[in-house]
Amino acid sequence: MPVITLTINDELVSGRRGESLLEVVREHGITLPTLCHMEGLSERGGCRLCIVEVEGSPRPVPACTTMAREGMLVRTHTTRLIRYRRMIVELLLAERNHYCAVCVSVGHCELQNVAAALGVDHVRYEYLSPRVTMDLSHERFGMDHNRCILCTRCVRVCDEVEGVRTWDIAHRGVRSRIMADLNYPWGESETCTSCGKCVQVCPTGALFTKGAAVGEMVKDPGMLRRVLEGRDRKEWEG
Repeated sequence: MPVITLTINDELVSGRRGESLLEVVREHGITLPTLCHMEGLSERGGCRLCIVEVEGSPRPVPACTTMAREGMLVRTHTTRLIRYRRMIVELLLAERNHYCAVCVSVGHCELQNVAAALGVDHVRYEYLSPRVTMDLSHERFGMDHNRCILCTRCVRVCDEVEGVRTWDIAHRGVRSRIMADLNYPWGESETCTSCGKCVQVCPTGALFTKGAAVGEMVKDPGMLRRVLEGRDRKEWEG
């Protein structure tokens, strides 16, 4: 793959043609927060936490969906970008009901970790406090819409890795909700294979294992990579 050079935070760095800015940035030890991104899944650019400034672009762009190009001038941690990231996290916290103290994923939540890393210790916006429900109809797993940030990792892993597309999004805007099949209770889904991949990639406590204590509800971020690499090696073929 041809090598390209670009400038990130006034430092000349190299990358490979076809890589995203997020990949190049992380390869050079620069930390960018993400919530919708997960290695092994298609990029969505939905959470906008990985936004960077690119010279010539009138507005910040998501690093995960922007391809690195020869000669790019990129800044990753300007005052404006940090302000935007904090604002995004505050809006996510205000949109649903994120009561960390009673969440099964407290201490293992990516949203919580990103908020802490950005110094978000309060929310300046009015909480919407929507009346949303939990779906406990599945035998092994539960869905708490209060914690969902609509990152769509569950939708993408179900479609792109498990290949059944049980999950999708219903409605629009602040009324958007993750739904199983055509908005049936999860336990009544005729497509769900109960593989649990959606639970493992969920960054918050929105998808969880029933009966799991807080200390047990640790997600396994390496699961997806092991599955994909195992398929490449045809480990499960007879």
